Amino acid sequence: MADDIRDITIIGGGPTGLFAAFYAGMRGTSCRIVDSLPELGGQLAALYPEKYIHDVGGFPKVLAKDLVKGLVEQALQFDPDVVLDEQVRELEHADGHFVLHCARDSYRTRAIVIAGGKGAFEPMPLKCPGYEEFMHKGVEYAVRDPESFRGQNVVIVGGGDTALDFVIMLKDVAASLTLVHRRDGWRAHAATVTLMEQAADAGEIDLRTFFEVREIHGNGTVDRITIFDNRTDEDVTLDCDTVLSCLGFKPDLGPIKSWGLEVEKNRIMVDSLMTTNIPGIYAAGDVVDYSGKLDLIATGFAEAAVAVNNAVHHVDPTARVNPGHSTNMKVFKEE
Repeated sequence: MADDIRDITIIGGGPTGLFAAFYAGMRGTSCRIVDSLPELGGQLAALYPEKYIHDVGGFPKVLAKDLVKGLVEQALQFDPDVVLDEQVRELEHADGHFVLHCARDSYRTRAIVIAGGKGAFEPMPLKCPGYEEFMHKGVEYAVRDPESFRGQNVVIVGGGDTALDFVIMLKDVAASLTLVHRRDGWRAHAATVTLMEQAADAGEIDLRTFFEVREIHGNGTVDRITIFDNRTDEDVTLDCDTVLSCLGFKPDLGPIKSWGLEVEKNRIMVDSLMTTNIPGIYAAGDVVDYSGKLDLIATGFAEAAVAVNNAVHHVDPTARVNPGHSTNMKVFKEE
C-alpha cells in the first residue's frame, strides 16, 4: 500500500477529472489522479484527439488534443500524484478515510471524486464475421492521426456525431471514403449532417444509407467488405483497407457498481452538491445523473468545482465551501 494518504483522490483523468485536480490544488489540498488509461485526457486523447470541439467556453473551436494539453498543464501546476494504467477495483472504509484497492497497489484517501466519464471504453461491436478477427488489423473505432489513413479505402459505419465527424476529417485524406448507415436518419449535429450531405452531393464520399455490414474480409489485414441493402438483402462488395466502426460505446462502471453507491442506468446519482449516498464520495461529469443533467464538457467543469469544494469541506469542516474568485487567491498572487 502507498504509505501517503491524500485529501482527495480523483478517479478519472478526462476533462472533468483534470479540472477537478486543478481545483483541488487551488484549494490547497493534496490530490491524486487515478486513471485506467496510459495517458491523461480520457476519450478526447484516446479516441478523438483530432476532433474539433465547439462548445467549450473561450474557444470558438479547439482540437481535442489541444484542449487536453491545456487541461493537463492547468491540472499539474499544483503537482498532484498521477497514477496511470491502473484499474480501481475495491473500496475499503477505514478509520476516518477510504482505501482504494487497485490492480497494482492500494491508495489511502480522505475523500473521493469519481469523474470516470461513462465508465470503461467498450465499443459496441459490429455483429458480423471478421469484426473480432481484424480488430486493430484494419478494423478500428478511433482516429488518432488522420494521416495514417492517407491513400486508403476507408469505410465508416454509423450515423452519429463520431461517424460524421470522421467523414469530414478523412474525406480529403482517404483515397475513397464510404459512409454506411442502416437508415437515412442521423444522430448528429445539423451542421455536421449538412457538411456530410454536401460532400456526398459533390461526389467526395460514397453515401450508402439503408445498408449494413455483412462481412469483413482479408488475409491478415482487411482488404474487402461486404455490405447489404437491408430493404432488398442485395450484397455489394467494396475494396477496403480500414473499417471505422462508430456505433458508440457501452457504458460500464465496472467494480464501482459494487461499492454501494446509488446507481441508475449505469450512472451515479448525486444531489446538487455532487454528493453521492456515501459521505465523502462525490462524483461529476458524464458518470452522474440528477434532474436537469446535461452531458457537456462545460457542465462537467462546473460539477467538478462543486464536487471538489464540497470534498474540501468534508476533509476540513473549517474550510469554506465557496473559495471566492481565483483572482483574489493568495496562491496565484504569490506567482
